[in-house]
Amino acid sequence: MTTPTLQPQRAASTSVLVGVDLVRVQDVADAVAAFGSRYLDRVYTPAEQAYAEAEPRVRAERLAARFAAKEAVVKVLRPAGARPEWTSIEVVRDLAGGCDVHLSGLAAELARDAGITGLAVSLTHDGDNAAATVVALRGGAPGLSQLREAAQRATDDALPASEPKGTS
Repeated sequence: MTTPTLQPQRAASTSVLVGVDLVRVQDVADAVAAFGSRYLDRVYTPAEQAYAEAEPRVRAERLAARFAAKEAVVKVLRPAGARPEWTSIEVVRDLAGGCDVHLSGLAAELARDAGITGLAVSLTHDGDNAAATVVALRGGAPGLSQLREAAQRATDDALPASEPKGTS
């Protein structure tokens, strides 16, 4: 009996990185109450703050979801040294109502160095928790819509389906 020989496989030119984070909404509300604008300005861009302020009853949920997204981005960037400033990772709403991530400064540099060619983010909040999933592509990549779908599926599975999830 002969043992079959496996042929070496060529490494794929595309790879996917996934970052997920879960944040307690109350922790963010407590940080805002304790530190006010010092916390807000350190973590959130003016546009993110304005978006959260537009709906005061869900302000903490929106901020918590964005904090989770920033943490998820850091997980895909995998910095070996200094972490990027929080405000160099910005969650923005697109015209269709979804969210995108814009990077600047050190965050953009880390993404470039890692060969990341695209990012997709999905945010959710439900009750006491907010969650975000970030999918990053390195190298040649499928379309951004496929990234968004993968991030949305991962986020949908992140929280219990006890009641409808909020819009972030």
